[in-house]
Amino acid sequence: MAYPFQMGLQDATSPIMEELLHFHDHTLMIVFLISSLVLYIISLMLTTKLTHTSTMDAQEVETVWTILPAIILILIALPSLRILYMMDEINNPSLTVKTMGHQWYWSYEYTDYEDLNFDSYMVPTQELKPGELRLLEVDNRVVLPMEMTIRVLISSEDVLHSWAVPSLGLKTDAIPGRLNQTTLMAMRPGLYYGQCSEICGSNHSFMPIVLELVPLSHFEKWSTSML
Repeated sequence: MAYPFQMGLQDATSPIMEELLHFHDHTLMIVFLISSLVLYIISLMLTTKLTHTSTMDAQEVETVWTILPAIILILIALPSLRILYMMDEINNPSLTVKTMGHQWYWSYEYTDYEDLNFDSYMVPTQELKPGELRLLEVDNRVVLPMEMTIRVLISSEDVLHSWAVPSLGLKTDAIPGRLNQTTLMAMRPGLYYGQCSEICGSNHSFMPIVLELVPLSHFEKWSTSML
């Protein structure tokens, strides 16, 4: 999860988030190089009195500064499209979880089980235990198996919400009357926090999401105890 004064993105937990981090660094380097070049040219124009008259109307210069931006845009667009298609791909999910947004809590249903569903509310500040995080803890965590492809179906019963877990690279809108889907796969166990990322009313800030990723054997024990 994020920490105070963090400058970068959260550590990646899923393969998709790792790809997003690499793409972010790739694009940031291109922006840095372009900004450095522009700043260098501006500083030269302000500090030198010499003018190279033969380049003021040169056809070659105009050709270069037309083709070069197109090449840069292609270098950004190709990896972006690759990741976009990877995020939409569904590879035989081992488990399906249905997520419904409400004002202002989440409800979850494990559709592969006959009667496994619960609501997830934020824990009030006065009820927090030592070590728990304010505005991020919930009374019922979403327990999921790690290293398995999980499909998440997302919708809403009232207004627009958005189900987002940054460390997994997930952010999907919950829209009334529409069923969106996304996939997740965590490569290591742990607690992963998120929040509603769509302004949905007065208590928008109090809709946390907590995913508890555990080994498959622990998940089977938990699901058996919940039934």
